[in-house]
Amino acid sequence: MLSAMTDHNDLPVPGRRRALTSLLAAGTVAGTVGSSLRLTGNASAADEPPKDTLTSHGHQPSNAHIEPADQPGANNKPVIRTQSDYFYRPSIHFSPPTGFMNDPNGLIFDGQTYHLYYQYDPTSPYAGRVHWGHATSTDLYTWQDQPIAIDQTAAGEAYTGCVVLDRNNVSGLFPPRKPEASAAAPATPTATQAAVQALAPELRKTTSDTPYAPDKMPALGPNEGAPFGSVYAPPNGAETHAAPPALPPMPGGLVAIYTRATPQSQTQYIAWSPDGGQHYIDYDHNPILNIGVNSFRDPKVFWHEASGKWIMVVVSARAHKVLFYGSIDLLHWMHLSSFGPAGLFGVDYECPNLIELDIEGDEKGKRWVLFVSVNPGGPLGGSVTQYFVGDFDGERFTPDNTVIGLTDFAKDSYAMQVYDSMPDNKAVYFAWFGNWQYCEEVPNRSWRGLMTLPRRMSLRRDEMNWLRLVQRPYGLEAFRGEKIPFKVDRIAAQSGVQVALPTGTAIELLLTVTVDERSNPQPDGEQGRAGRFVIVFSNGQGESLSIGFDAFSSQLWLDRGDLRGFSQPFFTERFSTPLIANSRRFSLRLVLDACALELFANDGLSVATALVFPANPLTTLGLQATNTGATIEELALYPLRKTMDRPTAV
Repeated sequence: MLSAMTDHNDLPVPGRRRALTSLLAAGTVAGTVGSSLRLTGNASAADEPPKDTLTSHGHQPSNAHIEPADQPGANNKPVIRTQSDYFYRPSIHFSPPTGFMNDPNGLIFDGQTYHLYYQYDPTSPYAGRVHWGHATSTDLYTWQDQPIAIDQTAAGEAYTGCVVLDRNNVSGLFPPRKPEASAAAPATPTATQAAVQALAPELRKTTSDTPYAPDKMPALGPNEGAPFGSVYAPPNGAETHAAPPALPPMPGGLVAIYTRATPQSQTQYIAWSPDGGQHYIDYDHNPILNIGVNSFRDPKVFWHEASGKWIMVVVSARAHKVLFYGSIDLLHWMHLSSFGPAGLFGVDYECPNLIELDIEGDEKGKRWVLFVSVNPGGPLGGSVTQYFVGDFDGERFTPDNTVIGLTDFAKDSYAMQVYDSMPDNKAVYFAWFGNWQYCEEVPNRSWRGLMTLPRRMSLRRDEMNWLRLVQRPYGLEAFRGEKIPFKVDRIAAQSGVQVALPTGTAIELLLTVTVDERSNPQPDGEQGRAGRFVIVFSNGQGESLSIGFDAFSSQLWLDRGDLRGFSQPFFTERFSTPLIANSRRFSLRLVLDACALELFANDGLSVATALVFPANPLTTLGLQATNTGATIEELALYPLRKTMDRPTAV
């Protein structure tokens, strides 16, 4: 009966929703562990896609990237906390207190609190021994560290996954709630308790006061030469865990669906939280999905209202397939369809996301967008995220055409995940700010990995009528300080202007420029045929970070090659992207925060995410025009308030 309903050839099957409902209802009525395991727990279950349709590679490696921390004796190597750990630590981007962080996991707004879970090695600054780290926020910028939410166990590492709100306990994982006892009046605090509470904000501060270049910073005193410390508290040992606000009373709560991984197997697990997302308890009868291969990971689950069921998007990584499953109780899953191989060749598919996005402009409406991360195999090397625009009918994703888009024209944004249950269904995501080619070699040593700014997404048609992804920082305006005086209306040919930057402070630059038209657009050396406009961050030691616009080709470039803080064969120095053809006008929104640079060109239609490692602070911002002048239509420069309670250069 099951095999008759299974869509091995990805052809429409009438009555699938009816069959799924009947099947799962029968399993619920039967109420036996054995029946549930037969439906979802075995590789031979008939509702799984057959292995020969997934891969022809036989036994597959579980990952395309190495994990040094998993090697014998890796944790015995001393890891020294260096001055670079302070100098390159961002102040508004999330980074882990210590250890190694990569993919964002379980992004969800529970109605009161934003949760950020993440792939985390709490024992060393290298990938491996993967747990779920956890932080909470009320604004997506000011984060409070929480205890590790999901541990590595004898069953394997806790790989990427998601969290959903099972409000009505359709999973049956949550025990019946006891009647609420009447709350007792709070006791009056003693004088000592009152003093501790008053001093608590000061006690938690861990930042230093004076910025230094890494090679000019003083020694770290008793910490110098010390082995890597505990990751469960900040470097000064102060306790910063604070429980997020309790969820309102409901039958259910937060449920995590994630991958348990060993070298031999990758299967999908489910866990429930008894305390609003602080900790998760694995289901007794895991795994809930197992297709018998060791390259099957990264489930993203969401509720699909139109078809009345939960949808899981997950990858058979080495086979380059995105698999779609359906469920009405989060425990029993039926294979609905598959997508791919499509897009970039790459080695592994990872971290799929499927979301319906608004179309901007007069067209209005919505379209579905499927995101798939690929590693390695990006056009510039290493990690990249591709996307397809199309339709989703509750069973299968159908792309509009064979065209793919990339989320970034640089190479340091990967493994994006969209927030679940956002207010007003806003489409907001985080991505890991890094690339597997060099993420374990960057100069900061005691911590590695950071997240992008939260970004809101939509779609917009470009001048060629393609639907393109639009990305903008979400909610960043609330953290701007007083505008830095910098008023410029015109820059003449072969001239420029400069302004000093606040040292050790994240800054945001907004700029709209039109380059003058040249009467004789002939090649002019490094000046460009039609002129170039260049934004330069520099210092007195001769380092520079430049972003430029070439008016002849209407292309934007980013050049991090003149920074001397890090060099590695795969650390690509220069990137470029086309903007609007035959246009001499461009707009740019730029955020520079220690080692993190994010560019949003032409109102978010072209985006670059790049790690930057100057050897000394970048102290000056310059605007330059080459062989033709430029009109500055908009110019605003803001310092950004520090939101992360982390030790930084300031």
